[in-house]
Amino acid sequence: MTVNKERSNTTFNISINGRVDTTTAPELEKELKSCYDDCTELILNFADVEYISSAGLRVLLSAQKAMSKQGSMKLVNVSSDIMEVFEVTGFSDILTIE
Repeated sequence: MTVNKERSNTTFNISINGRVDTTTAPELEKELKSCYDDCTELILNFADVEYISSAGLRVLLSAQKAMSKQGSMKLVNVSSDIMEVFEVTGFSDILTIE
C-alpha cells in the first residue's frame, strides 16, 4: 500500500493505492492521524484500493470519529467491490461516500 497526501489550506486529499489490510492498516492510521491537527476536511481517494479488511474498516471508523469533531471526512472514487464491503458491514451508513 502507498499513501499520497496533498494539502490545500485545511483540506487534506489522501490517495490510497493497494490493499488496506492487517499489515498496512497501521501505516494508514499513522498517516491519517498526522493530518488531524490542522484539518477541517479529509478526502480519501479510494480509486486504487484493491481490498479492505476489518482492520482497514477500524481505521476508517476511527478517522470518521476524529473528523466529526472538527470537520468532515468523505471517501471518493470507491470501486464497486469496496462499496459492497461497505454496504454489507453497514459502513455505507456511517461514512460519507461520493
